[in-house]
Amino acid sequence: MENQQNQGTVISVRGSVIDARFGPGRLPDIGNVLLAGDDGRTRVEVMVQINSETVRGISLMPTQGLARGSTITDTGGPFMIPVGKELLGRVFNVFGETIDNLEELKGCETRPIQGVRVPISQQSTVSEIFHTGIKAVDVLCPLERGGKAGLFGGAGVGKTVLLTEMINNMVGHHHGISIFCGVGERCREGEELYREMKEAGVLPNTVMVFGQMNEPPGARFRVGHTGLTMAEYFRDDERQDVLLLIDNIFRFIQAGQEVSGLMGLLPSRLGYQPTLASDLAALEERICNTTTGAITSIQAVYVPADDFTDPSASHTFGHLTASIVLSRKRASEGFYPAIDLLQSGSKMLMPNIAGERHYRIAQDIRRNLSLYEELKDIIAMLGINELSREDQRTVHRARRLERFFTQPFHVTEQFIGKAGKMVALQDALDGCERILNDEFADYPESALYMIGKVDEAEAFFQDDETRELFKSAPGK
Repeated sequence: MENQQNQGTVISVRGSVIDARFGPGRLPDIGNVLLAGDDGRTRVEVMVQINSETVRGISLMPTQGLARGSTITDTGGPFMIPVGKELLGRVFNVFGETIDNLEELKGCETRPIQGVRVPISQQSTVSEIFHTGIKAVDVLCPLERGGKAGLFGGAGVGKTVLLTEMINNMVGHHHGISIFCGVGERCREGEELYREMKEAGVLPNTVMVFGQMNEPPGARFRVGHTGLTMAEYFRDDERQDVLLLIDNIFRFIQAGQEVSGLMGLLPSRLGYQPTLASDLAALEERICNTTTGAITSIQAVYVPADDFTDPSASHTFGHLTASIVLSRKRASEGFYPAIDLLQSGSKMLMPNIAGERHYRIAQDIRRNLSLYEELKDIIAMLGINELSREDQRTVHRARRLERFFTQPFHVTEQFIGKAGKMVALQDALDGCERILNDEFADYPESALYMIGKVDEAEAFFQDDETRELFKSAPGK
């Protein structure tokens, strides 16, 4: 470390907040790392310069045993994080230290955690769609290459499975890198995700960074920046596309709220930090695409008390280009991925970006599904035979669309016994268009369930005897 001789004295310790005094002309800069404790391992980030001799910082580690009068050393620079290909397949904490009980990394290049935002002149101005190979996402809520998508879902609706499948498709189709960033993640969830990714075979092209729930708020607040610094290396130096998964962006805001409170700042609306907008922007605006590569981010978003006017939610929405909503009702009906086809949406779904055909098909799908939703109460009370013939066709069409948007995943092959399917956008659009044109009106709904391309339904139902059997069956 540089500037090892610039030593000061701890003058107060209040939880994670540490005040330190340095000699005249030796005041550490904001963002510098201070080393405290008997072993010099307690790391403190300078947040405020109180006066010409005193700084106030937040410890990113527990402060037990730290006392007034103890020595504290200014390292002369910010946190430095290792970057490079050696990081692939490994698990790190906020300091860039491995926590997977494997051998330590040595000789890696290091970079500052704050990073440098890409100038506007170097950012790509072309809006491109990021293909995931998942029909429901690509058709109804397409992601933007270099954009940010919000993933809304509670426990048990398939959020982790969806994230893992996207990582699998990123590795297989885009030949890119995936970085999972657990902000305030439970230890159990992190361990389960690591094991699932290892079993699915996607870990060798993945980097995992965790700031766990039991760690101080300073560590949870900075872990997102650690993951971004690693992602920027692969985008700028290796010229690869990076898929950055953040779980959960609300916990990042919550950690910033705790840090703000510890620093004694006057709280803003609903108790949030007064710097909420700038804190979030400092993280989100580093996620972009350049002429050499792109960082595409999918962020799990928790909405407090389902109140979408909450400052944490409203500020997050301003940065998102797509919203993927997972529905517990669809999961209970066996529709996986359990994406709410009407609630999910994307700013990319415009004729000048997605194309006229894609836009028209998506609008037709939404119209059929919304009409089916309105007719469900009548069907439940009176039965489908009481509807007009046109409404009956709409219902049959919508039910077949719902089943066509299910899809077997590579990461769930061992559970469902079906090989995973990755479907190209054009194949998904062709299938939807043919269903909308009633080409599959004589096919059973089950023929469209858990398939990839729509051609598989034809293969399933090409036998004449089978076709006649289903035609004569009541309630097909």
